[in-house]
Amino acid sequence: MVFQVTFQPLGQRIECLPGETVLDAALRQGISLPYSCRDGACGTCRASLLDGEIEYLQTPSKGLDDSGGAARPVLLCCAQARSDLRLDCPQASLLTGSPPRTFPARVHRLTRAAPEVMIVELKLAAGQGLSFQAGQYVDILLGAGRRRAFSLANPPRAGELLELHIRRIAGGQFTGHVFNGMRERDIVRLRGPLGGFFLREESSKPALLVAGGTGFAPIKAIVRHAIDRGSQRRLHLFWGARRREELYQRQLAEQWAAEHTNIQFTPVLSDSPAVEGWPGRRGLVHEAVLAEYADLSGFQAYVCGSPAMIAAARRDFIARGRLPEDEFFADAFDFARDAPTAPVDAP
Repeated sequence: MVFQVTFQPLGQRIECLPGETVLDAALRQGISLPYSCRDGACGTCRASLLDGEIEYLQTPSKGLDDSGGAARPVLLCCAQARSDLRLDCPQASLLTGSPPRTFPARVHRLTRAAPEVMIVELKLAAGQGLSFQAGQYVDILLGAGRRRAFSLANPPRAGELLELHIRRIAGGQFTGHVFNGMRERDIVRLRGPLGGFFLREESSKPALLVAGGTGFAPIKAIVRHAIDRGSQRRLHLFWGARRREELYQRQLAEQWAAEHTNIQFTPVLSDSPAVEGWPGRRGLVHEAVLAEYADLSGFQAYVCGSPAMIAAARRDFIARGRLPEDEFFADAFDFARDAPTAPVDAP
């Protein structure tokens, strides 16, 4: 059966087909929802079920705190409707920008930014520029339903070049190919733009941009786009890594902070040995945010990294920092699986 799904407070209603997730139905019908992994791991697509019944196509690996209240938490990337639904989803909005499409690109340049990080620049065919929002991602299509998702590190103005930051994963077939087999002028097939991770420009609240590892890629796109627009909105970038070398574009982030009074940058290392003489902050990157700002009630937070990092940031920013729940936006990087809905290699 076809069921009706209503999003509150947006007031928009869509149809959900049999076997279709609520997320897919919404995107198909012009509703923008926050999402990332599409695998029930990150919790980005969380909403509250006010009325109706759902069934999960696959059991979410992200635990949900269902305290038995009137509204049940659900993850829309895994849920299909079993009746008409009414959802509380404050982050739902009408979709803007271009719908996803499949297109080829040529490897333009490969740059080893760190021992385990490759920056891959892809060149589109003349006149085939991609319209997207800074922070979104593309899938690299590998055949047989397999794909790998990587955030775009360039702002929309970059024209025919797309920039990806790819970290090598031990035993990862695709990332191993990037480091050992990919060559300039190779052709890859992409699908995009995808994802709901982008700066909400209608807000004037200061934004905390929190990156772990190659989660810096979409944050870089967001900052560069804000600079291009001449935005004076306050942005504070926190970039966490284990070792100094993993902050592979630290000088660029320091340059942003030096040249723009509205931008701050705080690097954080969690596993830097004493012999490195690291003078900056140590520990978990989300803890560094809370050490800097005890009260987050007047902020927005944009967090990109592993599901564990995002879960910890969401929990602590809301509980300890009093961040409004609907002002937390996330993009989770997780290990890819060889399935049609596989999200990403890890950051």
